[in-house]
Parts: sequence; C-alpha cells; structure tokens
Amino acid sequence: MNSLPGIEQPTALIVSDDPEFSRVITSRWQLERTVPFFTLMSSALQLGFHPETLQLAIVGRLRAPALSPVLEALVAVGKRLVFVCEDTATLQTVRDRWPNVITLRQQENWLDTLILVGSEAVYRMQAETRARQAENTNSILEHEATLGRYMLEMRHTLNNMLTATLGNSELLLLEPGSLSAPARAQIETIRNMALRIHEILRRFSSLDKELNMESWQTGNQHSDRASAAGS
Repeated sequence: MNSLPGIEQPTALIVSDDPEFSRVITSRWQLERTVPFFTLMSSALQLGFHPETLQLAIVGRLRAPALSPVLEALVAVGKRLVFVCEDTATLQTVRDRWPNVITLRQQENWLDTLILVGSEAVYRMQAETRARQAENTNSILEHEATLGRYMLEMRHTLNNMLTATLGNSELLLLEPGSLSAPARAQIETIRNMALRIHEILRRFSSLDKELNMESWQTGNQHSDRASAAGS
C-alpha cells in the first residue's frame, strides 16, 4: 500500500451492516496506486475512531433505524463523508438533511465513481494536512529566526560584558594571598564559565559568517543561471 511522501497512510472508515459491501469496496481499491488503511464497522458498534487520523468515511447498506445516528455522528467529525444507497428517495432525504454529505446512487459503475470520489477526497485531505504542516514549520522557523536575530544584535554587548568579567577575574587571581582558598576557587569558576561562554559566542559568530557565505554563493549561482538563461 502506497501513500504520498511525507504523509502517513490515509485512513478510510467504512460503516455498513452488509459485509459484502465493505469487501467489494476494499477489493476494488486495491487496484489503485494509493490505498488507504481501512477501518470496518457496522451500525451496531460504537463509532470509537480517532477523527484526527480519518480522511474519509463511506456509509452504505445500513439498517434503516441506524442511518440517522450514524450520519449524525460522522457529520459531527467534519471529515469527507460519502453515502451510497440504491433508493433515490433516501438519497434525496440525506441531501436535504445533510447537504455536506456526498451522495452516490448504487447503480452501474457506482464502484468506480466511489473510488474516484474517495481518492479525490483523500488527496484533498492530505494536501490540507501538508499545508498545515508547512504553516507549523514556517511558524517554528520564524520563531527561531527571531531568536537568532536577537542573538546577533546582542552579540557585541555580551562580548563587552564577558571582557569585563574575564578582565576583573584575571586581575583578582593575579594577586597572590589576597583571596581565601574558597573565594579563589569561586573566581576561577567565574573565569572558566566566562571563557566557555566566550567560546560559544565565537562559534556563533563563525556560524553566522558561514551562513552568510553560503547565502552569497547561492545568490551568485542563481544570478549565473539567470544570466545563462537570458543569453
């Protein structure tokens, strides 16, 4: 079973009181390139699925008393829902009561039509999922970029503060006998920690230069390609 890269395998829920109805659909869908993971339920079972993992629901061949409760529960989830039925009057009732439900009359070529509609619904849900993931990723990148800009702006201020800290700690340590052993150990710790922070900032500056160089090289490459394409 294949799914689109970067997206988990889609899930399709089939609710029917006729096992043959579910079997026919799952067997036919195996011929497609993208096959969802199927969850099969009857109207007698509680709809205990996880809505966030569901891309498509297909309902058909239900006991008459179960039709309304099942459709109400699935419509509330807000996912793509396809209702398949042979009876025209029942289809019209569903259209009137639940206008967002896709209705399909079970007649000649209904199975191919169902697979076409279902596949399109799955692709659309996957596209929406990918879009949400891209928005989340972009939000994280913007947050990190803000922190990075702040660090760049504060770099010189931090370096000045570290210079003062290191200078004063070194001066104190250069005066033998002026400090008790515990005080000297504490100042040595301050100096060593300041040196470590200085090394981190030095690496930060080096990384900034590397990234700027990569951006410059990439920009030149794009300019060269544009010039070559225009000549």
